[in-house]
Amino acid sequence: MHSLRTKITLLTICAIVVAMVVGIVFGVAAIRNMANSNAHQTLLLLCEAGQKNLDSYFENVEQAVGMVSAYVESDLDGLEDEKLQAHLDRVDGIFKKLTYNANGVLTYYYRIDPTVSTTVKGFWYVNLDAEGFRKHEVTDITLYDTEDTSSLVWFTVPKATGKPVWLPPYITDNLDIKVISYNVPIYLGSQFVGVIGIELDYSTMAEQVDNITLYENGYAFIDDEEGKIVYHPRLSVQPETPEKVLSDDSYIRYTFEGVEKLAVRLPLRNGTQLNVTVPVDEINASWRRWGVKMAGIFAAILIVSLTVIVIFTGRITRPLRDLTAMAEQVNKGNYDCALHYTSKDEVGILTRTFNDLTAHLKTYIGDLNDLAYADALTSLHNKGAFDICVKEMQEQMGETDGALEFAVCVFDCNDLKAVNDQNGHDKGDIYLKETAAIICDVFDHSPVFRIGGDEFVAVLLNRDYDRRDELLQRFDQECEKKRAENTEAWEQVSVARGMAVYDPQEDGSVNDVVRRADKLMYEDKWKSKERATK
Repeated sequence: MHSLRTKITLLTICAIVVAMVVGIVFGVAAIRNMANSNAHQTLLLLCEAGQKNLDSYFENVEQAVGMVSAYVESDLDGLEDEKLQAHLDRVDGIFKKLTYNANGVLTYYYRIDPTVSTTVKGFWYVNLDAEGFRKHEVTDITLYDTEDTSSLVWFTVPKATGKPVWLPPYITDNLDIKVISYNVPIYLGSQFVGVIGIELDYSTMAEQVDNITLYENGYAFIDDEEGKIVYHPRLSVQPETPEKVLSDDSYIRYTFEGVEKLAVRLPLRNGTQLNVTVPVDEINASWRRWGVKMAGIFAAILIVSLTVIVIFTGRITRPLRDLTAMAEQVNKGNYDCALHYTSKDEVGILTRTFNDLTAHLKTYIGDLNDLAYADALTSLHNKGAFDICVKEMQEQMGETDGALEFAVCVFDCNDLKAVNDQNGHDKGDIYLKETAAIICDVFDHSPVFRIGGDEFVAVLLNRDYDRRDELLQRFDQECEKKRAENTEAWEQVSVARGMAVYDPQEDGSVNDVVRRADKLMYEDKWKSKERATK
């Protein structure tokens, strides 16, 4: 479980799974959005197509009745019975021509208001068997209250409104057939004369609605503006239209009999509304099928990928195991081993790089030690390097039996805190760097250390040891010269120093020499303060 081969395999499989899952999620989301968009567009197109077909049918009826009404009003030249009868005969001929082979027209009529004439009633032609129009006995309008629009709606409604009107489906009194009708009132001047109209077979409109289907259970139905169902192809008892369907939204979601549906609703010329609706589950079914297909493809790709990865990782991990074994040898300090994998792939590059790394590792370790014991600000040796130096010199003292010659000089920057407080730490850093530069310049053959924030140590050996007094005096002169040349506080270097020479009779360790030098440094610091106050 902990092998590199296992980890690479699992990691790669996880990456493939994540990528495929993300791809499936985004893919299914895109397919779903596309399917929903297509369903919306299809619903709208079906509804628009149905609207155009029905409106075209209704418009043809309106044009036919309108042409007759225009002729009627132009031909009507009096209300005497003889003139009315001759007028009716002429209108009858016009009607016959316009309704000849007309699709779905069951009746056409021209009825005279009883208040105009009690003898000339008008005409009514019916075509119930599609074999041609035959004259039918007209209804006796005098038996009805023509001011009551709830009866004889084909006559009373246009009379009451004074405008052409489409009437919702109703059962004719004499024929007992469900029809829809378009009726136009006729006037002579301002006097109401009668009504002309056409009754259409309700089933003709229903057939056009029945042809509008989508998926398995998508269909169309017609209702009026108040939500009363005018025609529904799947319900014998017509319910009220769900309230949500009556909204003004372009696409309507609603629930009917526990089924969530999507609908589009458009108005028709006859005042009704055409609705095309489809269950949401049927819209979702298409993109869900694609989701299942994508999941199956994913599973197949995963199996193939797993097989390829297992074989591939076996080839990769073999040289990596050799590389691991060499790394263990290097960890034990054995830098003489080498790898012999010479392929030009990434593992081969890694192998050659590792061989080069072991060849240079000793040098790098030395350089790293130098970096580890360097002061970041001044680039001098730091406190850790000084401790190592003290330890090595202590060992030399024991080996030479007190014959080792050296001196320690301790330095401390005066007024560094004031510089930091008054001018900022960046100026204090300049102060420290200037001090370090002077110390290194004067004691250029001695190791110099920064052992604290403002403390430095120089260990004088050999040539610098022999010239120690001269160098210490030169150091004081360089500091004084620096102060004279600069006016800024952080450039006026003032350093207290103390130097102690190793005395085998007095010093038992290197630290004893350091402590004496440190004490002499503090004495010099107090003397500097006394001089400054005078």
